[in-house]
Amino acid sequence: MKATIVYLRKNPLFFLLIFLPLAILAEVFHWGAVWVFAFSAIGVIPLAGLIGSSTEAMAAYTGPKIGGLLNATLGNAAELIITLVAIRAGLLELVKASITGSILGNLLLVMGFSMLLGGAKHGKQKFDRANASNHSILLTLAVLAMVIPSIFSHYIGDDNSIQVEAFNLGVAGLMIVLYALGLIYSLRTKDSSPVTYPAALEESHQPSLKVWQAVIILGLATLGVVILSELLVGAVEMVVDKLGLSEFFLGIILIPIVGNVAEHLVAVQVAVKNQMDLSYEIAVSSSLQIALFVAPLLVFISLAMGNPLTLIFIPIELIALGAAIFVANQVATDGESNWLEGISLIVVYLILGLAFFMIPG
Repeated sequence: MKATIVYLRKNPLFFLLIFLPLAILAEVFHWGAVWVFAFSAIGVIPLAGLIGSSTEAMAAYTGPKIGGLLNATLGNAAELIITLVAIRAGLLELVKASITGSILGNLLLVMGFSMLLGGAKHGKQKFDRANASNHSILLTLAVLAMVIPSIFSHYIGDDNSIQVEAFNLGVAGLMIVLYALGLIYSLRTKDSSPVTYPAALEESHQPSLKVWQAVIILGLATLGVVILSELLVGAVEMVVDKLGLSEFFLGIILIPIVGNVAEHLVAVQVAVKNQMDLSYEIAVSSSLQIALFVAPLLVFISLAMGNPLTLIFIPIELIALGAAIFVANQVATDGESNWLEGISLIVVYLILGLAFFMIPG
């Protein structure tokens, strides 16, 4: 137990755990929806970090291949929990916005800061050009898999018709198959990993936790995320009314940042350590996981929950996704990065963020 406490204290986000009880107190004593939402959002951040670090600790015992698969499965657990709670609450547009926002955040914001800070410290940095090319193809296929249902569904029938639902289920199934094939290819390709994190790659990595300790932390952190997700989603509509923000803005900007900030920090940290190949892999693999696995998985889960989610996105979401993938692919084409390219990615993200902010609630 003492080793576990010491491990938690070493987590740079440990102090943010205070917002977990604050969120509960804000809900119990009716401090207001804005405080409940803010405390819950901040409280999810360290819990998402604990889910990631406990997964890393378990991955250290399984080896790089199984460890990579484990990270791929649990890497977006916090955001997945938030979206499941939102689906149950019937906030389907919020869920689709968070899917879009996660991809945009990884490709533009995370990769941008990684290239900016890594380039500012080390100058020009290099990463695997062949691997970047493979990811470029998968990213393009991922956005096409979202564009096609969004366009063709309107010609098949009404959005809630059985034909459209069957079409979306078919597309979702094919996306998951593509993601699985990508994992298999990555696992069988030398020096590659489907979702790479430091613990899953470094042979010299010594686990800081025992397996049972990691499992306990993972379970408690997941429970905490479930509790905060209930509070967060429950306060969304009132926050939209009070602050004048659109539900779309909350879903596309705030929720993805909250659910993925711990993973984002890892990508930036390894870039600063001149491991741009690893940083690029984290950002892009997370985007692929969201697009090809999490999004289609939610289609099936939502159907079982009685609130069917479709892969029909609004035009501005598709335009933003297309722009992000185009810019990210252009930057990665030569297998090199610098601080100017990083700034360019961040500026594109800020322009999109400003546009989303201006959309009325």
